[in-house]
Amino acid sequence: MKFGTTLMQQADALARFSEDAPRITRTYLSAEHKAAGNYLIGLMRSAGMEAGFDALGNIVGRYLAADPNAPLVMTGSHQDSVRNAGKYDGLYGILTAIACVHDLHRRGRRLPFTLEVIGFGDEEGVRFGATLIGSKAMAGAFDPAWLDKTDAGGVSMRQAICDFGGDADAWHTLDRRGNNVLAFVESHIEQGPVLLNESLAVGVVTAIAGATRLRASVTGLAGHAGTVPMGQRRDALAAASEMVLYVERYCLEHQEESGLVGTVGVIEAKPGAANVIPQDVNFTVDVRSGDDAARRRAVASLRAQFSAIAARRNVAMELNAFYEADAAPCHPALQAQMARAVEAQGLPVRHLPSGAGHDAMVFPAVCPTAMLFVRCGNNGISHHPDETMTAHDAEISTQVLLDFLERFEPVTN
Repeated sequence: MKFGTTLMQQADALARFSEDAPRITRTYLSAEHKAAGNYLIGLMRSAGMEAGFDALGNIVGRYLAADPNAPLVMTGSHQDSVRNAGKYDGLYGILTAIACVHDLHRRGRRLPFTLEVIGFGDEEGVRFGATLIGSKAMAGAFDPAWLDKTDAGGVSMRQAICDFGGDADAWHTLDRRGNNVLAFVESHIEQGPVLLNESLAVGVVTAIAGATRLRASVTGLAGHAGTVPMGQRRDALAAASEMVLYVERYCLEHQEESGLVGTVGVIEAKPGAANVIPQDVNFTVDVRSGDDAARRRAVASLRAQFSAIAARRNVAMELNAFYEADAAPCHPALQAQMARAVEAQGLPVRHLPSGAGHDAMVFPAVCPTAMLFVRCGNNGISHHPDETMTAHDAEISTQVLLDFLERFEPVTN
C-alpha cells in the first residue's frame, strides 16, 4: 500500500496532541495546536515543501513550481478540533495533500503551479466563538473585531496570537484574493453515512450547504394540569410539538432538493412544572441545503405553517432568523475533473452535497473550488471518538487527489 498505512499512522500520531488526553481536543493557538503544527511542518519539509506558521497560526507549506511566477493552487483543511473529537476530521485533508506532494517530490515531478498545502488554525470556533478564522483571513473575510474576543479564561485572541508567536496586526497580509490562485480543493471525510451505505470509498461534492437558523417563541397560557379541560387549553408545548413535527415532515418530503435537512436542536418549556400547562416554549430550527432556493422555500413554508398552527391553537408565535449563510457551490468544471480522477481509479462517480460547513466554503470569493469526500465508518459518525476511516479508503482518496492535481486544468470562476 503506497499511502494508506502511513496516513493512518500519522493520524494516530497527531491524536496524541490533545489538551485532555485520552480524549482528543485541540483548540486554536493552544500548546497542542503548536505541537501538532510543528509535527505537520516536519512532514511538509520532508515532502519537499517550504513550510512554517503564518501570522495567525495557520500552517502553510509550498511545493514550488519551476517558474517562480507560476500561479497557485491551494489545498488542505483545518488542524483544530471540537471537544472530544475524532482523528480524521480536518486533519485528513492536510495529511493526504502532504502525501501527494511527497510522491511528486520523490518522482522529481514539478507542477505547472505552486501548490500550497494549508493547515487552517481554527475552523471549529471552539475557543473564541468565531469560526473559519484561518480560511476567512485567506479569503479576505477576516473580521478584525474578532481579535478582541476572549476565551473562557479571559485571554483575547490578540493576546493568544502574540503568545503563539504570531502577529495579529498582519491578518490582512494573508488575503489570497488577487494572487493568481487557480483553485482551492479540499479532501475531507464525509461526516455522514451516504458513501458508507452505498459501499463507495469517495464522492464528488456538488456544494457546501447554505444554512438558516431560526429561533421560535411560542406563548400560550399556563393553567392547572388537572382542572383546565383539554379543549380549552392554550398549551404552548403542544403547539410547538406540532411545529417540530412539521419541520421533520417537510424536510423528509423535500430531501431530494439538494440534500435539504431540518433540525430542532434546542427546546425549552416554561414554567417547567409537572402539574402546570406550559405557557412559554422556545426552540431553534436549523435548515440546510446545497440549493439556496430550496432552503428559502423551506423556511417560507415553516413560517406559514407555524403561523397556521399558532392561530388554530390560539397561541402567539414569533419566528426570527439569527444566522444565514448561502450555499457554496463547487465549480462544475472542477467537479468534472474530480469525477475523472475518481473514474481513473476504476470507481463509479457519486455526486453529493455537503451538509456540514468546511473551509472550502469561503474560497469562491478567491477562486473556483472543489471537494472530495472520503467514506467514514460507524454509520458516518464524526466529531466523536468513534469517527473512523480505513487505510484502504485513504489509499484510494489520495490517489484520486494526486490524479486531480497532476491533470488539473485551470477554469474561469
